[in-house]
Order: sequence, then C-alpha cells, then structure tokens
Amino acid sequence: MMAAVSPVAGSPGAQGGGSGGSSQMNQNMAQSPQMKGHAASGSSNMAPEGAQVLNKQRLQDLVREVDPNEQLDDDVEEMLLQIADDFIENVVTTSCMLAKHRKSNTLDVKDVQLNLEKNWNIWIPGFGSDELRPYKKAAPTEAHKQRLALIRKTLKKY
Repeated sequence: MMAAVSPVAGSPGAQGGGSGGSSQMNQNMAQSPQMKGHAASGSSNMAPEGAQVLNKQRLQDLVREVDPNEQLDDDVEEMLLQIADDFIENVVTTSCMLAKHRKSNTLDVKDVQLNLEKNWNIWIPGFGSDELRPYKKAAPTEAHKQRLALIRKTLKKY
C-alpha cells in the first residue's frame, strides 16, 4: 500500500500550517505525474466522480446490512457521503504530511496508521508492524475496591 507523494515546496501545509496549505497540497498532488492516473481537474478532490470510495449505492448496501427495513433520506445520504469524503481527504492529507516529515516520497502504511491512531483513535489490526499493542488495564474504581474488600472480609470469616 504505497502511493507517491509529490513535492510541495514552500506551501504552508508542508510546514504543518493552517488549512489553507492542505488544499494547495491536494492540488499539487492531484497534478503530480507520480500519482499514476489520478490526475484531477485541479480541485481538491483527487479521485474522479466514478472512483469514490463510498457512493450512494454502497452506502445503501451498508445500511441494508445493518437494518433491511431502514431507508435513508436523500439529505442524510448526502451528508454521510460528505462526511466520508472529508474524513478520507483529511486522513490522506495528514498522512502525506507525515511521509514528507520523515523525508519520504512514498506514503507508507505506517504513516496512515500513525495518523489514524493519534488523531482519530483508530487502530486497524493486521496492517503495519507485527508488534503487539500494549494493553492498558483499567484502574479499579473506588466502588470496586470496596466490593473486593467486603468479599475478602467475608471470606476470612470462613
């Protein structure tokens, strides 16, 4: 899962600046010959209309998987599609900035993984490193400690 990242010299987005740089970065990436067939019209939407990750038909299929009787309004469908597009654009842009930060011209799985984990608290198992993630045991609450103390006290009587 690698994609090329085009150089964006001098753009504010490359320095971690405001949102104005991200649209410039997307425009430069869309016009880059390294993107192999993803040339766009110069707008921030890199994929052609037919190549969306989530379209209305796929969204309807997902809703039917959850509840076969559910039907979404057109406004709701449009809003969900817009949210999905915004999420994907944000993840790709930020992941490309991470790749550029480590001075690479390729977008690796570890860039996307780091972005998803740190910014969205999403971990997708099976991709990237084979290391086991540390499991943080939740600290017991005071009520739980009191229940355990009561159980121990009861057990000592027997």
